[in-house]
Amino acid sequence: MSAVAAVLAAGSASRFGANKLGALLDGRPLLFHAIEAARAAPVSQVIVVAREGIDTGQWNGVPPVSVLTIESSALSQSLKVAASRARSLGASGLYVFLGDMPRIPHELAHKLAHEIGDNWAAAPRHHGRPGHPVLFSAAALPRIEGLSGDAGAGKLLRERSDVAWLDWPDPGVTLDVDRPADLERLRDTRG
Repeated sequence: MSAVAAVLAAGSASRFGANKLGALLDGRPLLFHAIEAARAAPVSQVIVVAREGIDTGQWNGVPPVSVLTIESSALSQSLKVAASRARSLGASGLYVFLGDMPRIPHELAHKLAHEIGDNWAAAPRHHGRPGHPVLFSAAALPRIEGLSGDAGAGKLLRERSDVAWLDWPDPGVTLDVDRPADLERLRDTRG
């Protein structure tokens, strides 16, 4: 089984103040950009982990995209659900994309697949700052399933010496949308 990709889209978007993932960027909802980046990855399936009511539009049910609906907006819960699904599928790894990061370069996932080797994970960084997507090996999935609270897997990555870091020139690996001003900056500076 090859790797699978998860697009995490279950957050509450409280700092944005509206339907963040449905906000338009380049004429399409923000979430669709993340799904397209995940579909460009070398994966057999893309899983969108979302809260009830999130519009996955044209992608919902379109192979290889499936939607898992959860009630919690905690990041750890989304990661746990994604890791559990990847393990149940016998996946060789799990790419984690964030639904509010629309400028992920589509070729990056292939580079991470090349870099991971026998490492626990592979991730990009831009000027020393960790970014996304992160590719976790199958060996990492049980540890991800043990996460709790609203923390992601960043702490797990920082604790390990067997993470392949790929220095990446494109700032899109670190650009996320938390507030309306972030979206406006992305509109003004095409990535």
